[in-house]
Amino acid sequence: MVLGSDLRRANGRGAAALVVVLAAALTACSDDSGGGSTTPPTPSVEQSSSAPPSPTATVTAPADPAAAEKEVRQNWEKFFDPAVSLKDKQAVLENGARMSEVLQGFSGDERGRQVQSQVQKVQFTSPTDAEVTYALLLKGATALPGAAGTAVEQDGTWKVSVNTLCALVQLSGNESPGPGC
Repeated sequence: MVLGSDLRRANGRGAAALVVVLAAALTACSDDSGGGSTTPPTPSVEQSSSAPPSPTATVTAPADPAAAEKEVRQNWEKFFDPAVSLKDKQAVLENGARMSEVLQGFSGDERGRQVQSQVQKVQFTSPTDAEVTYALLLKGATALPGAAGTAVEQDGTWKVSVNTLCALVQLSGNESPGPGC
């Protein structure tokens, strides 16, 4: 299937162009640093007195990965649900209160109000960071399969990273997406 072929039938050349722009921007703007959050503290490893000291272990997942993955998926899809209020979206966005202007711009854009997502894969890179692979849907048609973004755990909640939102806002062509991007 050609990327955006379903979209071209439904929405014409403008939608096809959006797909190409989305693919390029999300690939170029995806965040490999884990959403801009601060470096997590170095985990400690308990050592028994009878065993020789081992090298410091690296923890790459939360304490309950299954529960964390479920929350990432739910909150990610909630954030991209056009029926969800801005206040509820703000609650599942990293630094949501500070990002309200950017979020309003994204949700106020006609395409932003038509975007949904389907999470395909969540891979934890630390106890508080995850890479999220998802399909971006526009008016129900897959516009961008295999999109990459990041989720961060903030204040006990897994949230869509600021970097993911900012990459999407930049797709609108807005030269000044707002404070925080």
